[in-house]
Amino acid sequence: MRFVVYGAGAVGGVVGGRLAQHGHDVELIARGPHREAMAASGLRIDSPEGSVTVSVPVHEHPGGVDWRPGDVVILAMKGQDTETALLALRAAAGAEIPIVCLQNGVANERRALRRFADVYGICVMCPAGHLEPGVVVAYSSPLAALLDIGRYPRGADDLCEAVAAAVNASGMESVVRPDIMRWKHAKLLMNLGNAIGALCGPEARGGPLNELVRDEGEACLRAAGIDFASADEDRARRADKLRLAPVAGHSRFGDSSWQSLARGTGAIETDFLNGEIVLLGRRYGVATPANALLQSLATRAAVERQPAGSVDLEEILDRLRESRPPAPPP
Repeated sequence: MRFVVYGAGAVGGVVGGRLAQHGHDVELIARGPHREAMAASGLRIDSPEGSVTVSVPVHEHPGGVDWRPGDVVILAMKGQDTETALLALRAAAGAEIPIVCLQNGVANERRALRRFADVYGICVMCPAGHLEPGVVVAYSSPLAALLDIGRYPRGADDLCEAVAAAVNASGMESVVRPDIMRWKHAKLLMNLGNAIGALCGPEARGGPLNELVRDEGEACLRAAGIDFASADEDRARRADKLRLAPVAGHSRFGDSSWQSLARGTGAIETDFLNGEIVLLGRRYGVATPANALLQSLATRAAVERQPAGSVDLEEILDRLRESRPPAPPP
């Protein structure tokens, strides 16, 4: 089995790099200065345990890969880039290649299944960073990630077992879950706070706005009849396995959405996180003002290349208070 990691940024770089470091056949697809740096000097993974550089073939486009039987694609780009990637993959590799969505959100698998017969989802728990070309940071030790896998929309098979075995042999942990989307919907609820951290700073994620967006998210999932793992189940799965520790030369600032604003990429994945809840709310008649406002603000911040953490949390809360309809008379 050869893993072709498409989107070797923070999470894709850490997962692909650890697989390669532990002897698995890995190739990467990346773009711009990051690809150029990896092609010239390898992929450097910084972690609490130190730094390691792995030499991995890296391509700019799926058309540069010499595709062969046994290949497995790991999609690791942000949700806003999935559609373009799937079109390029089908043209280069054909529709029979297995697609594993190593991505936040719950829309990527459905889009992949439209074009590929064998689609898998991974519930991503991987504290990682990528701000410097050629370098990714794994903030957790000794396990770099928890990456549970299952078929989409449900079930499990030999490929799930093979991917999980490779992950478990590479400094990470994976459990095969036939109900993987139940876990991915629970992770979606957690990721609703990403926009808060990106806009207002990571410390704002633990406040009242996060409670509002999560409450809206749970209400929408229930209205749609979508099951999700409970907070207790999630805590039991994580236990103390992901242990964050200092990494020399790096400060841990924020999650993937924060990093998108910090790098000034011009795009952010909020449409596929908070926007997923807004979509469900519109379909099932559930009000989602907090998620809709965060979706709008985060998108504007990305397009206008506003600095990460530059929005005042109280201003957002004030806007939400002002938008509430007046209470009915007693």
